[in-house]
Amino acid sequence: MGLFWGPPHGRHPKYHPGFFFVCNYFIRGIDPGPQFEKIFVVGLPSRTDRRDGMVLQAALSNMDIEFIDGVAGADVPDKAIPMNKGQKRLRDASIGSWRAHMNAIREVVHRNLSSALILEDDVDWDVRVRSQLADFALAAHALTQPVLGSPPSSPTYMDPTYPHPVPDSSPDSLPDFPFSALPPTTPPSHSPYGDSWDVLWIGHCGMHFPFARHPHVPKSRIIRADDATVAPPKNLWTFNIPFTLKRDYPPHTRAYHHVQEGVCTLGYAVSRRGAQKLLYEVGLKGVDAAFDLLLRYYCEGEKGRAPGRQCLTTQPGLFQHHRPAGPASAMSDIGDHGDGWKESSMTDMVRWSVRLNAEVLLEGGTEFRDQFPGEEGGEV
Repeated sequence: MGLFWGPPHGRHPKYHPGFFFVCNYFIRGIDPGPQFEKIFVVGLPSRTDRRDGMVLQAALSNMDIEFIDGVAGADVPDKAIPMNKGQKRLRDASIGSWRAHMNAIREVVHRNLSSALILEDDVDWDVRVRSQLADFALAAHALTQPVLGSPPSSPTYMDPTYPHPVPDSSPDSLPDFPFSALPPTTPPSHSPYGDSWDVLWIGHCGMHFPFARHPHVPKSRIIRADDATVAPPKNLWTFNIPFTLKRDYPPHTRAYHHVQEGVCTLGYAVSRRGAQKLLYEVGLKGVDAAFDLLLRYYCEGEKGRAPGRQCLTTQPGLFQHHRPAGPASAMSDIGDHGDGWKESSMTDMVRWSVRLNAEVLLEGGTEFRDQFPGEEGGEV
């Protein structure tokens, strides 16, 4: 059993077949089927603090998780690392991260799972993640499912650059598609996120909108205005500059689109087909970059990876780093965060953090602490 979520929140597209399909998956009591067959959490067994936190957060969110042990890079021999000619071995932290994520992906293939959500062990999410994922599913339909009524032999899509841009024919950019007016699409047959996805990269430290002239990435953007779960602009940050979402759109805007230059693998889902492709493209080809960069190459068909992969994302990400109070050095097992002291706990860009609202949830309360009080957009 994997993950159960509830209905969408706020304003929604018209009640077309895709909406009812999503509701059948997401509303508890209508269909008990999980969105993802498994949820794996990757982390070192020695970090019992993180495992305790993840088990609690999962229990408070009605999630069933399974741990995949992290790997010390020094324990991975050179002969077990696929190398390109002339390539040097990466630092141990990067090798360990790559191997741990590949172990999780390998489990999806080995168990023949229909899908799995893979999380790192230092993440947190919003109390309203049920509705966030339901909305993501509706956007995914518009991005990848055929328009309702189009012939199966020659389907048409909302995005004329999908499933891949056509050189010298496809437009370099498209007008934004409003989330409130998504077109009716053919209901998926097996997954609430559609029938064609490989990766849902929904936890990250930054993402670009699709580049105009990238030869493999479809160009469409779906824009949701006034999303109550999006943090105020001053509390948003990214590694990807320029931060177009923050610069060009009103406060509390959420975007859905195909992956472009993702950073950090805080949380991502893989389909059965996607896991098989990843095991080949990222597990068995030259490991010449950190795992998040290898996932980027996979999604964008670069650095020797085949094009045509279907990777979807949202900005801001739904799974974010939780930073507990205490020594700064405890915040990462890969990077160096120094010897300082963090006075209070926080979670990046998450308004109603499950971790920070643990006491409220344990007592059955519904008045949740907003990390960014006094800002518009914090109400359901």
